[in-house]
Amino acid sequence: MKEHVDVLGVGIGPFNLGLAALLEEGTELNCLFLEKHTSMQWHPGMLLDMTDLQVPFLADLVTFANPKSEYTFLNYLHEQERLYAFYFFNRFDIPRKEYNAYLQWVASKLTNCQFATNVTDVTYDLKNEYYLVSCENLQTNETYMLSAGHVVMGTGSKPLVPASIKESLTEDFVHSSQYIQNSEDLKAAGSITIVGSGQSAAEIFYDLLHDQERFSYSLSWFTRSAGFFQMEEGKLGIEMFSPEYVEYFHELPFSERKEALPLLGSIRNGIQVKTLKNIYDLLYHRSIESPHRPAHIQAMCELNEIKRLDSKSYDLTFHQWQKDSNASHHSEKIILATGYKPAIPEWIEQMRNEFEWESEKEFKVELDGRLVFKEPRKAQIFALSNVVHAHGTGATNLQLAVQRNQRIVNYVTGEETYPISRGNTFQQF
Repeated sequence: MKEHVDVLGVGIGPFNLGLAALLEEGTELNCLFLEKHTSMQWHPGMLLDMTDLQVPFLADLVTFANPKSEYTFLNYLHEQERLYAFYFFNRFDIPRKEYNAYLQWVASKLTNCQFATNVTDVTYDLKNEYYLVSCENLQTNETYMLSAGHVVMGTGSKPLVPASIKESLTEDFVHSSQYIQNSEDLKAAGSITIVGSGQSAAEIFYDLLHDQERFSYSLSWFTRSAGFFQMEEGKLGIEMFSPEYVEYFHELPFSERKEALPLLGSIRNGIQVKTLKNIYDLLYHRSIESPHRPAHIQAMCELNEIKRLDSKSYDLTFHQWQKDSNASHHSEKIILATGYKPAIPEWIEQMRNEFEWESEKEFKVELDGRLVFKEPRKAQIFALSNVVHAHGTGATNLQLAVQRNQRIVNYVTGEETYPISRGNTFQQF
C-alpha cells in the first residue's frame, strides 16, 4: 500500500480537472487524480483553426463555483499576458485551441494531478470502508496499491461506431476524433464522405470545403437525422442549461427522462448558427462560377452497408428512411462523425451487482453523481460519465459540470464549501 487519499479521481478531463482545482484550492483533503495519457489533451483531433468552444468563457473549470479562483480563464489570460488581446478580440466565446491550452495550464499548476498512470482495478474493502485501487505507472511499469475514501470516475467517452458497419471498417474509415491526425491523408483522396450531423461533422465539412479547390476531391455529407439543424441559442431556450432544469429533470421518473432526451436533441447536439452560416456562405460563393454543386449534402440517410469496390474505393449503401428507399454512393475515404459513448471501466462492471441500475446499461445516480448502492456505505463512487439519463442537458455541459463538482466537494467535506447558486432562471420548471 503506497498511500491513502480522501478522494481519488480516475481520468483527467475537464470535469475531473475542475474538481481537482476546487478540492486543492478550497479544502484540506488529501486528493489525487490519475490519468493514463502522458499529458492533458482535450479532443486533440478536433482542434481546428477558427473553431470555438460552444459555451462562453465563463464556463471554465471554476468560475461558477469561485470567480476569485486562481484557476479561472481570465487569470490564465492574465498570466499569459493575453488579457488585453482577448479584450480586443471582443468575443464571449473562446477558440477551442485556447481552451485546450487553458486546461494544460491548470493541470501544470495543480499538485494533485498525475499523468501516465493507469488505474487497473478498484475494489471495496468492507472492513476498512474504503476502496483499494490498483495502479500502474506506464513510464516505469511500477505497479502499486492506493486506498481511497471516495472515488470519482471521470473516464470520459470513446468513439461510437454503428454496430451495423463496424465489422466492415478499414483504415480508410476515420472517426472524427482522429480527424486532424489523418487530414493530410484524407485530402489526398479523390473523394471524401462525412457521415453525421453534429458540430464535429459540420466543422470537418467546412474545413474540407475550404480546401476542396486546392486538392480537387469530391465532397459529400450524409446524416440519418431529419436535417442539418442549429443548436438552441435563444436566451430562454438555453435556460435549460441551468441548475434548476437539471434538478427538475433528475426528479422525473426514469421513463419520463428517457422520453424527454430526444426532445432535448437540438439543445444538446445541434450545430452552431455561425458554423452553418459559414458553410452556406462558402457554398454560395463557390456556386457563382460553376453550375455544379460544390458538395453533395443529404439528410435522412442512414449508412447500412459497406462494400469494397477496389483498392481505393467503397460502395456505401444509404437508407433514406422517410421514403424507405436505398441509394448507392461511392467514396475513397469516409469520416464517421457518429458521436461517442461512455467509457465505462471494467472495474465498474465488476461491481454492477453492488449498486442499482435503471436499465441494463444505465446506473442509478444521484444529483451529485453518486452511484446508489444497494447497501448504503460510507465510501462513495461518483460518476461523471454515463449520466445523460440522470442529468439530461447537464450531463456533458461544461458550466453545469462545475455545479456538479460543487456538490461533490460539499458532500465529501460535509459542509457547504462551495454554496450552490439559486434563482438562476426567469422561467419555472
